[in-house]
Amino acid sequence: MITKKNERRSGVAATELAILLPLIALLFAIGVDWCRIFYFSVTVENCARNGAIWATDPYTQIISPYTTISDAALADASSLSPQPTVTSASGTVDGKNYVDCTVTYNFSTISDFASVNTPFFSVPKTTTLRRTVRIYQAPQAPT
Repeated sequence: MITKKNERRSGVAATELAILLPLIALLFAIGVDWCRIFYFSVTVENCARNGAIWATDPYTQIISPYTTISDAALADASSLSPQPTVTSASGTVDGKNYVDCTVTYNFSTISDFASVNTPFFSVPKTTTLRRTVRIYQAPQAPT
């Protein structure tokens, strides 16, 4: 008996695409949000570092176009909307002066699947990015 091996299956590919397309779109949206949160965390880290460096170097404060630690910290945050919040603290540990610069940013996902109260696939709607950089002041050279 001879069987026909070339059966028509024209709708199989379309059916498979219809079944898998929502999953592929979900994975793509999670990947985009993961890339965005990585980019924003690097930006927040740079902002905290800039603010701490500005606050610890008296020469930089003289020649810098920025007038406050907040202005110096937010120089790299032009791509973030809304602007992050900047706080600073200073103190002394073992006779060494230091400056802490903390930058906080509330990251929101672009994915609509996270808009419900419970996170979907453990992806929260908002995440707080907070970075603190502590820099010790170098001793001043005698004149």
